[in-house]
Amino acid sequence: MSSAQASPDKAREAYDVVVVGAGFAGMYMLHRLRGLGFSARVYERGGGVGGTWYWNRYPGARCDVESMQYSYSFSEQLQQEWDWSERYAPQAEILKYANHVADRFDLRRDIQFDTSVERAVFDERAKRWSVTISGGKTVQAQFVVLATGCLSNARKPDIKGLENFKGPVYHTGSWPHEAVDFTGLRVGLIGTGSSGIQSAPIIAEQAKHLTVFQRTANFSIPARNAVLTAEERDTFRNNYPEIRRFAREVARNGIYAEQPDRGALDDGDDVRNGKYAARWERGGLTFMYAYNNLGLDRTANDTAADYVRGKIAEIVKDPATAKLLQPNSHPIGTKRICIDTDYFATFNRANVSLVDIKTNPIEEITANAVRVAGKDHEVDALVMATGFDAMTGSVAKIDIHGRGGQTLNRKWAEGPKTYLGLMSAGFPNLFIITGPGSPSVLSNMIVSIEQHVDWIADCLVHMRKSSVATMEAGSQAEDKWVAHVNEVAHGTLYPQANSWYMGANVPGKPRIFMPYIGGVGVYRRICDEVAAKDYEGFVMERAEQPQAAAS
Repeated sequence: MSSAQASPDKAREAYDVVVVGAGFAGMYMLHRLRGLGFSARVYERGGGVGGTWYWNRYPGARCDVESMQYSYSFSEQLQQEWDWSERYAPQAEILKYANHVADRFDLRRDIQFDTSVERAVFDERAKRWSVTISGGKTVQAQFVVLATGCLSNARKPDIKGLENFKGPVYHTGSWPHEAVDFTGLRVGLIGTGSSGIQSAPIIAEQAKHLTVFQRTANFSIPARNAVLTAEERDTFRNNYPEIRRFAREVARNGIYAEQPDRGALDDGDDVRNGKYAARWERGGLTFMYAYNNLGLDRTANDTAADYVRGKIAEIVKDPATAKLLQPNSHPIGTKRICIDTDYFATFNRANVSLVDIKTNPIEEITANAVRVAGKDHEVDALVMATGFDAMTGSVAKIDIHGRGGQTLNRKWAEGPKTYLGLMSAGFPNLFIITGPGSPSVLSNMIVSIEQHVDWIADCLVHMRKSSVATMEAGSQAEDKWVAHVNEVAHGTLYPQANSWYMGANVPGKPRIFMPYIGGVGVYRRICDEVAAKDYEGFVMERAEQPQAAAS
């Protein structure tokens, strides 16, 4: 491996590592590679850093993990110097933070923006990847790291007549960079996942009328967002060592919070409802931390779900609308629970209406309306809050060829197969950050990103010291891991929901539980043990040593 970066003006550039994506994963990967003396080039299809937070600029876009925890831990100075303004950071502030990191660590000189990676082919003889970027240029690399993000491939719905609509059509996952003003417009919002739930209250404040088209009602907990005081920030900063340790080693989802020590049925109704009320008033994802068996026991789960359904009925004045907004198709928490600011109260506004498209799906979109059950709901603008082809969609957009010309898309046609979510058999020296088979979207993404990047960085150093040319997942280890991921998932309530965890939001996508639900701490220990056992389950091929000249 050469630590000298090839000159950009050469016809065919060569690097030790090509990184795809300049979100939080790609930026930290680049930082680690540089520090270890590897030459690297990052290709990013967007015009700037930030990944998901570069694209998702829709009204109300905000992180659902508290700001002080949704941040890098690798630099103590960075932790201490950055001032988050709110409990839950808005998109613009997270993007500002990403740009600050890029500037602080001088990352941009090794990132090429507005550039897509279109194809990657492994040369078995040369033991290198040929990576083709937009414009047809090809670069060489010994390693490719996919930092493409789990929620970065916006899913455009296939609705009859959409191309005939005369007004503007927006997607929450690829929002314009300039402000969009809905003042005086009739707006149709299709989708009630996290982006729909966050954007509806903001759009309703502007629009002449907002019509929300709901296929699946979702559980949502109040965010109770607030300005962070200097004292609150200092408390976090002073306790960061313990907070970070707990998030990495103890918390199942990488979030520092009080852990429950009992099940929901261990308390009587009054005590249990009191605990739910306290969590509801505090707000945020930790509502599900009230008890330790809400993801395991349906009867226990029903107590939490019933509480939230009761709160929806309290908030929404119209009984028929409230009933439509009460989720009944899945246990609470088995789809990523949403957090909101005044979402349910928005339906009390005179200029907001809710249309059920589960019972009666959208028939057609006309030039100026959405037709449901024979009725035209006239709109001037459409907002598609239809989510992402999660976890695999961004990888699938790249034409990746491994050993024997096998494509990753063909291999994953019946569901993604990886070992530890890090590598896939038959694709040497191709690493995935927070890929399917790792905690990924079931966790605080920054915690999982740092763990994966550090593991990959350590692995590359090991390969360099040991003169190893290639490394890939062993097929038997991969099969066992995929089986383990699904076995653990089916010991919980999660598979009972048609969620994007299962690929259920994309027609024709195989139904397989993609993230590892065993917990961030457990997963970290497994990865560390694999590395300690000389990367057990991975297949390594040493570099050919040059033969001594004949005397």
